[in-house]
This record gives sequence, structure tokens and C-alpha cells, in this order.
Amino acid sequence: MQAVILVGGFGTRLRPLTYTTPKPLLPVANVPLLEHIIAALSTADVTEVVLALGFKPEPFLAAFPDGMCAGVSLRYAVEPHPMDTAGAVGFAARYAAINDTFIVVNGDILTDLDVRALVDFHRQQRAVATLHLTPVEDPSQFGVVETNDSGVVQRFLEKPQAHETTSRSVNAGTYVLEPSVLDHIPIDQSLSIERVVFPALVATGSLSAMSTDDYWIDTGRPETYLKANLDLIDGSRSRILASVAAQAHIAGTAVVTHSVVGDGCQIGGGAIISDSVLLPGAVVDSGARVEASIVMGHIGQGATVTDCVIGIDGRVDPRTTHVGEKIPDPATL
Repeated sequence: MQAVILVGGFGTRLRPLTYTTPKPLLPVANVPLLEHIIAALSTADVTEVVLALGFKPEPFLAAFPDGMCAGVSLRYAVEPHPMDTAGAVGFAARYAAINDTFIVVNGDILTDLDVRALVDFHRQQRAVATLHLTPVEDPSQFGVVETNDSGVVQRFLEKPQAHETTSRSVNAGTYVLEPSVLDHIPIDQSLSIERVVFPALVATGSLSAMSTDDYWIDTGRPETYLKANLDLIDGSRSRILASVAAQAHIAGTAVVTHSVVGDGCQIGGGAIISDSVLLPGAVVDSGARVEASIVMGHIGQGATVTDCVIGIDGRVDPRTTHVGEKIPDPATL
């Protein structure tokens, strides 16, 4: 089976991290986000993944030089211009000559969904397309999906009020599609699959959906990217990964709690790291304190950062305090 992963976004909300590393290649518990996604797809017998890219593939080629990830072969479909979600799916599927049932995944989603079960449900439904749905506490902040008792989608409601629907299910960003979906996607046009293609399928009764309450998170914001990392080290997920990379250098008097530390990180004596992610190569000097933050750059001696995002060029001066900042500030770049 083939799959398309939508990785064409610019990762704007995760800047300054994504100035130097594409969002799908940012590590989650020291494993690239993309590798997590592809490993899950491999359990559903996916043997080839097509990356729908909006820009150059060079960082991905460098990350996976043998053209393989998690035992799955990779192909790169680089869009000639921004094509939105449906346009990207259509371009990638045609590029890879997909002519059978295939899977589409948004490239910033992590979930414990049983992908094989979603494919099986899709085939039982004899649907043209099937969505994975996940429940949310506050549907008024999302686009809600309503289905009948058979799992056929009835309508979409964008940010509904409480009296408008009893559904709490939202689009979770994993789809199973038949090649006939491409008939709804004009060649070389920018088009939204969520706002145009899926509503068109609802009108013909050919769109189904399966709701599950598996672990699910959109990693596209600093706070959710941080949470996705910590969830993989504290037992919130079905598996637990190592929190400290083998090549990290941590002084004996440093204290690291509930945090992820990447390869090549240096943590000085007396430093305190808590509820944070230090990405590969980050430096935290002696006596510094890092709390609930994501760090690529350099934290100076005795400095304190809380709820911050520090890019690879970010430098926090010694004995300064920073709360809720992005360094360097993307607004000034």
C-alpha cells in the first residue's frame, strides 16, 4: 500500500525552530516526527510513502540518504507552487502513479491510531474516502463532523455552538482514499480537501468516518510539540522512549527532570532542566535554569528561561530572565 504525507507547510507556529529544521524532521523524544508517522503507517502494510513537499527536498534527503525511513521507501513530490491540501494530495498521488486504495496523513499529527483498522473499516464501508475522527472536550474550537449510525458522514460544522450539535468528533488528519477521489481534484490547482472535496463527497453519501479515542496530538504549536515529547517519556503513550540521548554531556551536579535531552547537548554544573526539550546541540551553561521550554541554542550561565522557544541562533545572556519569549523573535526577522 502507498501513503501520502502532507509535509508542505512552513511550520510558522514553531518558528524559530523551523528556520533551520523542517517541522517533520524535528525530533520527538529523539526520533524525527516523520519517522514516528511512517513507523505507524508501516503497521498497515504501507511500503511506500510519498512526501508532498512545498519546497526543496534536500533536508529530507540528508536525513534519509538511503531513501528509506522505518523500513518504508520514500519518494518526493515537490509542488510547483502552493497547492493547499487537496492540490497537494492530487499532485503527489499522480506523481507516484497511485492507482489503488491509499492513505493520507497530515505531517504534524502523532497518534496511536490502529491504521490497519481504519483501512479495514474503509473497505467494509465501500466508501470513496474515510476520515479518522477524534473526540475533543470543546467542539466550539474545531470543525466538527457528524455521522449517522453506520459511519457515513452527514455534515461538517465549523466551530459550532453547544445547541447546534451533539457531536464532539473532529477531523484527526488521517484519511483512507480511493483513487477516484482524484476526479474531484483538478490537475495543478490549489484546493482544500477539507473545505471542498470532503463536502462534495458528503453530498453523494460516499464519505465515511471512524471515531476512536486513541492518543492524538497536533504537534504544530510550541506547547503541543513540547507535550508530544514529554508524553513519550512519562508513560502517557503506549510506549516509552529514552529521554536522554547517548551522546549528551551532562555535568554530575546538573539536575534533569521530566525532560528530553538530544545528542550533543551540553549541560553545565548546577544547571536545572525541568519539563523541557533540549534539541541536539543545545548548550545550557552552569547554574542556568530551563523550565517548560524548547531549546536549540545557548543558555548562558545563571540565566533562567521559562515557557520559551530558543532557536539555533538564540543566545540567552548570562544571569538574565526570560518568560514566554521566542529567541530570536520571528517578528523581527
